[in-house]
Amino acid sequence: MDIILGENERIDDLQLNGLKIIQNTNWFCFGIDSVLLSDFAKNIKNNSRIVDLGTGTGIIALLMSAKTNSKEIVGVEIQKEVANMAKRSVALNNLENKIKIINEDLKKIDTILETGEYDVIVTNPPYMKLNSGLQNENNEKLISRHEVECNLEDIARISYKLLKNNGEIYMVHRPDRLVDIMEIFRRYKLEIKEIQNQIRGLEISRQIASWRLEKDIPYGNDYKNDCLNNYRVAMQNIRDYEFGEIEQN
Repeated sequence: MDIILGENERIDDLQLNGLKIIQNTNWFCFGIDSVLLSDFAKNIKNNSRIVDLGTGTGIIALLMSAKTNSKEIVGVEIQKEVANMAKRSVALNNLENKIKIINEDLKKIDTILETGEYDVIVTNPPYMKLNSGLQNENNEKLISRHEVECNLEDIARISYKLLKNNGEIYMVHRPDRLVDIMEIFRRYKLEIKEIQNQIRGLEISRQIASWRLEKDIPYGNDYKNDCLNNYRVAMQNIRDYEFGEIEQN
């Protein structure tokens, strides 16, 4: 299929099953976090229906199409030009029967998609709170990095509406937002079940972790302790790794 590229656009090879993606060099291009998140979520059950909230270039949807035996993947993206680029990437890979890109505010996507019918949510949301840190003058990059168009509560609320009972969320986010994630998602009966370090080559990152949450999981008095223990294990893995590096030197 002939794909017309726009200004500053390029086609990148994803080095997986012949997949390719269109990206704009002036906008937010995908990073290793999305790749690691798709790998973290690759063991979902067969024939799952997946929603990728804030799909951006469509990178997670594309990778999940290759790494899972999913039935359907819906990518939701608020930025019209970015959503259009993701749609062209889907067409470039002949995946129109598997992946659907919807240009819509994720906060309103429950008016379009069926509620309580999806097995998995995947999301790589903005990490930075609004009005925190350095803000990029490029609007596409600003929306990708800061909670301008959506925040953690928006992700939690819409995930609860879309997921089946016992459905799962796979998310990548900063460990320093642990308390926010626990408190906000619990309001919507979404419970942390697993926290995994992000490993970048030989480096274990303190800055990024992958999170798996489940809907309507019963919890007792020990729930908070269980979550904190999961986090302590993750941090101990980092310390063990760094100690090993010191030993090797």
